[in-house]
Amino acid sequence: MGLARTLLNDIDVVFEQDPAARSRLEVIFTYSGVHAVWGHRIAHGLWKRKWYFLARLLSQIVRFMTGIEIHPGAKIGQRLFIDHGMGVVIGETCEIGDNVTIFQGVTLGGTGKEKGKRHPTVKDGVLIASGAKVLGSFTIGEGARIGAGSVVLNEVPPHSTVVGIPGKIVVQNGIKVSSARSLDHHALPDPVADKIAELEREIARLKAEYSKLADKQSTLD
Repeated sequence: MGLARTLLNDIDVVFEQDPAARSRLEVIFTYSGVHAVWGHRIAHGLWKRKWYFLARLLSQIVRFMTGIEIHPGAKIGQRLFIDHGMGVVIGETCEIGDNVTIFQGVTLGGTGKEKGKRHPTVKDGVLIASGAKVLGSFTIGEGARIGAGSVVLNEVPPHSTVVGIPGKIVVQNGIKVSSARSLDHHALPDPVADKIAELEREIARLKAEYSKLADKQSTLD
C-alpha cells in the first residue's frame, strides 16, 4: 500500500472512532495520536535502513511533542487509532496489526531485560482501554478487548475480553459481545463485582436456611 493511502487511512480511522472529529484539517493539525503514528512511520523507515540514531532521535522528538512513545523498531499496521494518547508506550519488538484502538496510558512493554522478542504482538481489531498494561512476549488475539486498568501477563485468545489485575478472561467465543472496535469499554464486565454478588447470594441462601432450622427448632421446643 502506498504512503499516501496509508496516511489517508490514518486520518479516516479517526472519523470512524472519534465522534468529536469535525474536519480533516482539524485531525491533521490537532490530533496527537495521528502525529505520533506518522512520526513513527518515518522513524521506522529510518530504523529499517539501520539509521538507528536518527530513528531514535526522531522518536524522542515525537515523544516530546505528543506524550506518546513508540520505539522506531516497533511494527505498526494500517489504521492504528490512538485516542488522546498521553502516556502511551509501545516497545521495540511490539507488533501491532490493522484496525487497532489504543487509549491513553496504555503500555505495550516487556517484563525484564530479556533479549529478542520481548514485547506483545497485537492482532487485528484489538481494543486496549485506558491505563491497561500488556507486558511480555505473547499474542493478543484478533478482536480481543482489554479493559481499562488491566494488567495482562499471558496470551489472550481471539475475540476475548480481559479485565482485572492480573488480567482474567471474562468473555470468550460463544458468548455474545459487542464489536471489539466499539468504544463502550466502560461497560466491560467486572469480575470482582460479580464475585461479591455471588457471595451475597450465598450469604442470603445460608441466612434463609438458618432461619428455617431455627423455626423448626423452636417448633420442637
